[in-house]
Amino acid sequence: MERLFAADEKDIRSAYTTDVYFERTRKILLSKGLEKTEVWAEFTLGSLPNNWKWAVLCGTEEVLRLANGMEIDIFGVPEGTIFTSRTQKGIRVPLMNIHGRYTEFGEMETAMLGMLCHPSGVATAAARVRCAAKDKRIMAFGNRRMHPAVSGVLDRSAYIGGCDDVASKIGADIIGKEAVGTVPHSLMLMMGSDEAAFRAFDETIEKTVPRIMLIDTFSDEREASINACSIIKDLKGVRLDTPSSRRGSLKEIIQEVRWELDSKGFGSVEIIASGGLNENSIRELMGSGVSGFGVGSSISNAPTLDISMDLVCKNGSSISKKGKFGGRKYTYRCSHCLSMDVSLSDSDRIKCSCGSEMEVFEIQLMRSGKRVYKEEPSEIRKYVLSQLRQLGEL
Repeated sequence: MERLFAADEKDIRSAYTTDVYFERTRKILLSKGLEKTEVWAEFTLGSLPNNWKWAVLCGTEEVLRLANGMEIDIFGVPEGTIFTSRTQKGIRVPLMNIHGRYTEFGEMETAMLGMLCHPSGVATAAARVRCAAKDKRIMAFGNRRMHPAVSGVLDRSAYIGGCDDVASKIGADIIGKEAVGTVPHSLMLMMGSDEAAFRAFDETIEKTVPRIMLIDTFSDEREASINACSIIKDLKGVRLDTPSSRRGSLKEIIQEVRWELDSKGFGSVEIIASGGLNENSIRELMGSGVSGFGVGSSISNAPTLDISMDLVCKNGSSISKKGKFGGRKYTYRCSHCLSMDVSLSDSDRIKCSCGSEMEVFEIQLMRSGKRVYKEEPSEIRKYVLSQLRQLGEL
């Protein structure tokens, strides 16, 4: 059997996936007797995509798992922190700092950045969808748009950003929940009719799985929704995934289905909308009677955040490449408005523009290769949502 193209954990930990120039750099440093040179490396972001005003840091947990056993110290803001890329003065905000011998961790720069850049983009997109959907249920359906090797990463990031549920079993295992899903159009097509598919699902699938039926494969959505209610005793909901070519106004279709369900005594049956939804289309559907959303591409295909890792100190002296600021820096944050600032000292008194006193916001994540920080995905998600409420986004 031929090997798939996806890297496995051994490939990542052995630096098989790294940009080759990091491997060559390590070889050169070792040959020149510089293997003991100690550095500070900071992770920052120059700007946010799509005119986003904030982003959600995600992926810290995987970086710590990768770094486990390396003789390094890691400091940073907690995973799930909502941050701006720069201070009001234009200084990049350090999200993470690594201290140790460069040859101990430098070869892992590619992997570490990938573990932060992509998940942070996904978590941010999910958080923006959460803000649009308010208290409505959001299910992450984006795995089919990305390589299956990153399904767990996608689902964890989407959940941390604010999705309520995920569709893959690997993602569900990672976040400690059950995978969710309705039914695909292929079931209806294989069974020959909506009604046959409804009955087959109800007869075959264990009763602990909520009954949410897809109602737009063959017939009118209103008719199919009532048929589903008649066939399945404990129907929880119906899902509309009508393609745009047949949709017209999805909001009006949802309103019609809601009216029909309510008028026939099925007011408790939920309506789930899916199919090419994003934060803008979700806002348009609010107030239509929709109960929740299945969201795929707009979360999974989120723009990657361009986080970079730069050396800022070498053997205790400040260094930097052009365009970056040298020196080991500390991140401060205002607990009132969540604004951020940066200082070369961890004992500064920094006044926020809102009038509040800022505090050093970083924590130690790893000490001498042993992690000293861990949060469960559910707690990180709660942290994200609490910050969104504090910012007035929820």
